[in-house]
Amino acid sequence: MRISKIFALLIVIFSIQLTQAQKKYSVHTVAFYNFENLFDTINNPNNDEEWLPNGAQNWTSKKYHKKLENLARVLSEIGTGENPHSPTLIGGCEIENRGVLEDLVKQPKLAAADYGIVHFDSPDKRGIDVALLYQKKHFKPISSINVPLMIYRDEKKVEKSTEKESEEDKEDKDKIEVGNGERVYTRDILLVTGYLDGEEVNVIVNHWPSRSGGEKKSSPFREAAGRMCRKIMDSIYKINPNAKIIAMGDLNDGTYNKSVKEGIGAKRKKEEVKEFGIYNPFEQMAREGNATLFHRDAGDIFDQIMVSEPLIRNDYASFRYWKAGIYNPQYLIQKTGQYKGYPLRHGANEVGFSDHFPVYIYLIKEIK
Repeated sequence: MRISKIFALLIVIFSIQLTQAQKKYSVHTVAFYNFENLFDTINNPNNDEEWLPNGAQNWTSKKYHKKLENLARVLSEIGTGENPHSPTLIGGCEIENRGVLEDLVKQPKLAAADYGIVHFDSPDKRGIDVALLYQKKHFKPISSINVPLMIYRDEKKVEKSTEKESEEDKEDKDKIEVGNGERVYTRDILLVTGYLDGEEVNVIVNHWPSRSGGEKKSSPFREAAGRMCRKIMDSIYKINPNAKIIAMGDLNDGTYNKSVKEGIGAKRKKEEVKEFGIYNPFEQMAREGNATLFHRDAGDIFDQIMVSEPLIRNDYASFRYWKAGIYNPQYLIQKTGQYKGYPLRHGANEVGFSDHFPVYIYLIKEIK
């Protein structure tokens, strides 16, 4: 009997020591999702005729609300494999206006998270924008700016910076121009700086020009977008060499393309990332055959999240990158037909989700 008591006491002591040795972490999920044509049913002064009740998509109020419900389900579940809470930060694209985002965050599956919205109207010819949703209890924006991307039909490359328009304009809107012909109206790049549970974080949301007209012909436009994104990063680094920067978006290019590898200078391996560098965890995923979208039965990763060098340091006393993923549960996948295995998007008889799978990363911080 005495031996049993001693043995039980030893087990209790060992359990206490083990618990003390285990570290605890605060975890935040950061996500990006292409909402694919999130349009309302109201005729606005943009190119939205296709997405009206009498338009080509026969976009009714019922379909619109089903789309919102579908998106809300996905957003509420991204990253819940390691973090039970919905993403703290969500970058999005293919958004018609602020109104559709206000409708989205009110959906039952998202309302409790109390998301705030950062959105600017872009000059995009399709009338779509990028935006950032954030949980107000964890993230406090202190500044935001939409940076225009000036590109033109002519493929001749010209880079220049524009001076500030006035003394009151304190935002540096340096522009990179490609060509000197007709302007290609595309999405602005969104930069939001704020405090994530007290730590400054900079978020860049992108939706780079499409491959319309062919990948090779349109590549200079995305290369310009990559250089602009890098210019934004460098301007942040100049102010704070230890800046935590997260660049995300639908880049319409793979991790291996010139816009990403040279424009941004993203690296596949952490050990390759030097001071002021950028790490892209999705490049290794692409090499392993993962995809966020498909075209002509070929998969690729256009949706990416990259992080600055300070976010991959080994000291977890402040927020650091942990790991990344692609959210592609079975209900997001087309089950039959020609596009079996593709993301389940909007069809003639069904309101789907998107033609892209969402991507995410985790940020963690040790709790002392």
